[in-house]
Amino acid sequence: QVQLVESGGGLVQPGGSLRLSCAGSGSIFSIYAMAWYRQAPGKQRELVAGITSTGSAGYADSVKGRFTISRDNAKNAVYLQMNSLKPDDTAVYYCYQSPSGSTYGASRTGNWGQGTQVTVSS
Repeated sequence: QVQLVESGGGLVQPGGSLRLSCAGSGSIFSIYAMAWYRQAPGKQRELVAGITSTGSAGYADSVKGRFTISRDNAKNAVYLQMNSLKPDDTAVYYCYQSPSGSTYGASRTGNWGQGTQVTVSS
């Protein structure tokens, strides 16, 4: 059974930084694409950043240049470094494991973490 556990969320002032971590277990982590999604109150869950099994990364336009996704297959972990945070980044952030190695769009057969709250406010 796949388990994904996020950590690193919290309250940060605008312009600040946070690093989210996702620890995975129960699968051959390295062969799957991974992603971070977020959901703000009253809004749909949206893709923030994804990374394929070969390390190719993609980002939502709203976070390009500010966020960086990375993975450490030896540690079964994926990270999201978030810089220059804005109040609009406030959301619950979810780690997602794709059933594919090359795509990270949400799938019914993908696996989700429980989420971690990120609040950007002064």
